Parts: sequence; structure tokens; C-alpha cells
Amino acid sequence: MKRIVYPGTFDPITRGHIDLVQRASKLFDTVVLAVANSEKKKPMFELQKRMDLAAEALSHLPNIEVCSFTGLTVELAREQQCKVILRGVRTVSDYEYELQLANMNRALAPDIETIFLTPGESLSYVSSSLLREIASMGGDVSRFVPDNVMAALHQRFANK
Repeated sequence: MKRIVYPGTFDPITRGHIDLVQRASKLFDTVVLAVANSEKKKPMFELQKRMDLAAEALSHLPNIEVCSFTGLTVELAREQQCKVILRGVRTVSDYEYELQLANMNRALAPDIETIFLTPGESLSYVSSSLLREIASMGGDVSRFVPDNVMAALHQRFANK
């Protein structure tokens, strides 16, 4: 069985993330969306909320698993029995950073490969951090996130 892991903070999950998962779900038997417990990034949503939002947003896909992780991505891949890591690339600067990560992961775990997918061009400029900022100022991000995420953002910023 071919399994791929897609790690990230998903704070929150966007239509760009979903696009990549949908594409990967056609290429692999199982896509494991792994939500990072990254306090370094100071996520807006708690870990369980990010996992719940992702699971609901991806519920239309039958071959998706959602989990959380702390630590090295290559260790996560091994734990999940995945030989491939999925990374999304939107821009040249993304590529440079992701290439560095992929090379380091290869040095740590030569048996695990990294593949890059690009989101659809209409989603190439969408990032979670940008959407959080726009939503915090009352901007409409509904076309960039699924309905459940939009509701969570409304609830989060209701008092602003």
C-alpha cells in the first residue's frame, strides 16, 4: 500500500492545502495529513481544533487520515509507514526553503523521498498566515477556506 504524509501546521487548513491533498489522494492509497504541534509558530488554533477542522474539510475523501505529531518529519513518516513526504510549493522562495528541507530529510533518512506539488494557479497566493491576518481585520476569506474554517474564523474574531 502506497502511503504519503503531508506535514504542516494547517493553521487553518485552506483550499490550497485541500487541493494538494485531493491531488495526492489520486496518486497514493492513503494520504496522512499530519498536523504539527508547533508551539514555535504560535498557532492561532489549538492542535485539536486544527485537526478537527482538517478532518471535516477532507471528509469527502475516503483515503485520508489525520494525525498530530511533534518532532522530526522523517520520524513521523517512519511511524506512519510512509516512504514519501508531500510538500506544497507556491513560489520560488517556497521552493528554495522546501528544497533545503528535502535535502536535510534525505540526509537523515535516505529511504524516504519528498515530492512537491503545486496548488492550482487560483490558489497559488493563498497562505494560512495571510488569511489569518485578513480575517483578523474583518476581511472576507470565504473563497479561500472551506465553510467549517470560515465559521471557526468568524467565531475566533467575533469580538473584533
